[in-house]
Amino acid sequence: MADRKHGAPAPETTSTIRDEEWDGRDLAGEKFERVAFIDVDFTEMVDEGAVFTECAFRSVRFNASAHTGAAFLNCTFTRCNFFDATFTGCKLVGSMFDGGSFDLLKVTGGDWSFTGLPGAKLGSASFADVRMREVDLTGAQCAGACLRGVDLSGAWLHRADLSRADLRGSDLSSLDPLTVDLKGAKIDAYQAVIIAMTMGLDVRDD
Repeated sequence: MADRKHGAPAPETTSTIRDEEWDGRDLAGEKFERVAFIDVDFTEMVDEGAVFTECAFRSVRFNASAHTGAAFLNCTFTRCNFFDATFTGCKLVGSMFDGGSFDLLKVTGGDWSFTGLPGAKLGSASFADVRMREVDLTGAQCAGACLRGVDLSGAWLHRADLSRADLRGSDLSSLDPLTVDLKGAKIDAYQAVIIAMTMGLDVRDD
């Protein structure tokens, strides 16, 4: 299990749902607290407004599932598959991801602040207009990813691979260009100035 930021332990669960087929199920408005989901199939599940609080997901298949206005608060995801899953306007504050796959994951809007994604393979994932303050992307493999209009203020980006990533419109104030791979990344003029200033350059327009 990857460590959470500041060494905080994962919440303990009090009940377990194991080896169930929830594919195609509609979870609209349902609430779950401190539940461990183990080897559960969420494929093509429709989740509108469901709330998961301090739950643990282990080897859960989120493939092609659609989540809108849902909340996964301080949850833990271990070796889960998010192939072609979509999260729209969802809140994942404080959640932790350990391993798993994120191919074609699409995230639009919502709040993923304080989320842990260390070492995550996000190369084909897309994040747009998402709040991701103080997210842990240490060592994340984001080559070619889309991270547009994302609030990455205070993010942990040490050793992240952002080569060829589309970073336009994102807050890169916490990025140290000497500790990440930015080769071929797309940025806008304002971001270029911020990065230059971070490197100690004297940016002038005269």
